Amino acid sequence: MPTTPVDHTGHGGEPPVPPTGGGDEGHSGQGPNYSARLHRARLGLICTMVAVTMMFMSLTGVYVFRKAADTPTNPTTEYVRTWGVVNLPWALLGFNTFLLLLSSSTMERARRHLAMQSALAPVRSIPGIALEEESSFPWLGATVVLGFGFLLGQWMAWRQLQHGGFYLNTNPYSSFVYLLTAIHGLHLAGGIVALLFVQVGTVKKRPIEARRILLEVTSWYWHFMAILWVYVFFLLAIGK
Repeated sequence: MPTTPVDHTGHGGEPPVPPTGGGDEGHSGQGPNYSARLHRARLGLICTMVAVTMMFMSLTGVYVFRKAADTPTNPTTEYVRTWGVVNLPWALLGFNTFLLLLSSSTMERARRHLAMQSALAPVRSIPGIALEEESSFPWLGATVVLGFGFLLGQWMAWRQLQHGGFYLNTNPYSSFVYLLTAIHGLHLAGGIVALLFVQVGTVKKRPIEARRILLEVTSWYWHFMAILWVYVFFLLAIGK
């Protein structure tokens, strides 16, 4: 007569099945809920990027309208220009642009490196198999440093503007310069905070699945911030 397996508690049942999931502790980074979690995170990020885009499009509309309103319709009419001029530190702003675009490249390298680690996690969990630890450049740390460098460069640009006598309320053009760069800088600072969370998770050996999801969505956001800054840069250029 067939018998039913009995566990250590004395109750019948099937043999226990090892748990699965993501993490550095011998689990796969492609658990059954990984794709669903990544999809939800990306959906939330897309909503955020749409909201930010609409904000900058609204500011662009006001910016273009205000500048156009400063153009005389009749050349023979006495006219006082109120839009104003601003001597922007173009060399410094150009260098800041280079830093941000470079950080977008290091961000992508960091994302790919973590994805490779996630793919190798199931192999590392097999007893008796030891993979050689591959030394890698700290791409994520480099991205954080470049991000801080960009923000520092923007602050230095503000200081140069103030030394030149251009402040927030000097004229409409200077107001938009400060407003657009400040809003972009605040949003980029949010991306830096997310990267620091990933760094802390790496130091504390948190599950690689959670770290990868956060880095995936942050990389999208970071590239978006780089593209947005290039847009703002050219928007300021047409305002002079």
